[in-house]
Amino acid sequence: MAADVLSIKAWDQYPWLQAGFSTRQGGATSVYGAPGEMNLGWTKEDDPGIVAANRERMVSLVAQTPASDWQLVTMRQVHGGTVTRIERDGSPLATPEGKAIVEADGLATNEPGLMLGVQTADCVPVLLADTRLHTVAAIHAGWRGTLARIAEHGVAAMERDFGSHPQDIVAAIGPAIRRCCFAVGNEVRDKFTAEFLYAPDLFVEDLIDGKPQLFMDLHTANQRQLIGAGLPPESITTLAECSACTRTAAGHRRYFSHRAEHGITGRMMSVIGIAESE
Repeated sequence: MAADVLSIKAWDQYPWLQAGFSTRQGGATSVYGAPGEMNLGWTKEDDPGIVAANRERMVSLVAQTPASDWQLVTMRQVHGGTVTRIERDGSPLATPEGKAIVEADGLATNEPGLMLGVQTADCVPVLLADTRLHTVAAIHAGWRGTLARIAEHGVAAMERDFGSHPQDIVAAIGPAIRRCCFAVGNEVRDKFTAEFLYAPDLFVEDLIDGKPQLFMDLHTANQRQLIGAGLPPESITTLAECSACTRTAAGHRRYFSHRAEHGITGRMMSVIGIAESE
């Protein structure tokens, strides 16, 4: 199966910036329904050696250089609001097997050669880059992280740690579950209504089998947070495909979806890094 990695066309003008979003095509995984899939998560169903090879392939595809030129750094995602600065200070950034050590839902760095990764299978990946100072961040935003304002915290971390100005930051919001497929309960709407004035814009009710059902738009929620944090709307790129229902031309699922596949699925990865030589 041919590789299918999504780039951010608006970022082609920044040769120092390497970033992209995986789909489920182009790897060596075969346990989730089709051969040649790119599972990038350490799931219990997949072979760790295959996952490691898939990760190397993903990094090399995004950076167009050997994966050995980069150190991939991921995180133990906990659906919170913490953003951690990543530095080469001698502290381990991963286990010997390549598994995450840092517990957070956002990573930020100004060090070349580090590739920050976010894993998703419906949650929203948000990539940030300061085009003036050449710093980057990677954010994992499920509904709980979104409620905790993780995208806002990502911008604030870049301001605090690197002196970034929001007007210099560009953002890319990757594929995630869309409102068409993300049914939630009224308690979720109540939580967002208590936090955000624009919460009514995030929810819509529809009749499913004759019964009212509430659906939420996580993409718009994170876009509104970034704008609220000071990013110009035109600096935000959204790759709007739904991870739960988008199919390839051949009819295969294009993304892994925890919701659509009832928890037995792989993981995509969204990555961002600063090239060693600009």
